[in-house]
Amino acid sequence: MTFSLVARCAETGMFGMAISSSSPAVAARCAFARAGVGAVASQNVTDPSLGPLTLDLMEQGLSATEAIAHVQRRGAHIDYRQVLAVDAQGDTAIHSGPNSLGIWTQAQGRDVASGGNLLANDGVCQAIVEGFEAATGHIGDRLIAAMRAGMAAGGEAGPVHSAGMLIVDTVSWPVAELRCDWSQDACPIENIAAAWDVYKPQLDAYIQRALDPREAPSYGVPGDE
Repeated sequence: MTFSLVARCAETGMFGMAISSSSPAVAARCAFARAGVGAVASQNVTDPSLGPLTLDLMEQGLSATEAIAHVQRRGAHIDYRQVLAVDAQGDTAIHSGPNSLGIWTQAQGRDVASGGNLLANDGVCQAIVEGFEAATGHIGDRLIAAMRAGMAAGGEAGPVHSAGMLIVDTVSWPVAELRCDWSQDACPIENIAAAWDVYKPQLDAYIQRALDPREAPSYGVPGDE
């Protein structure tokens, strides 16, 4: 009921992840990233605690592969979980438990890993990885391109209703955290893409306002001088 990717931009060091599901508010439970450390997806029969745990392990110096191996040993009911990780060196690792739902699969490359369950076919995750690798520009653009590639390859076995995209950079908070928690008729990935088109030109301004509002651009709202 979910497909996702975690990724790193080799040029900027930004991390991001994107995810979509037939379940509501999937990004609230499954999306994790930490500046300078990595990005993690914890999905399938979801245990949200595995996201922060994996990031903590990588922040302590473990590689993505080592962190996922630790999670495999330590995580409760790990046979039901999918956990994806990318670390600060661009290494990736995936755990997909044998009790993952329906057609489940995974794919990975340098700087990107994808996993999914209850998929339409076993080519969806490879299409997501290839979509990210083929795309250019901001990591947000590449995440959207990857998710669209996954949908074009078949996506989930049924309709998806929620989606999210999370991006971290050098500051301690996410520089973008866009979510569509429920869409009955429209594609939630396209809802996220539309939100990203609006948010992307303002991303740097929101960071500047946090760091030093005296140097921030105008807010562009009625009453702002």
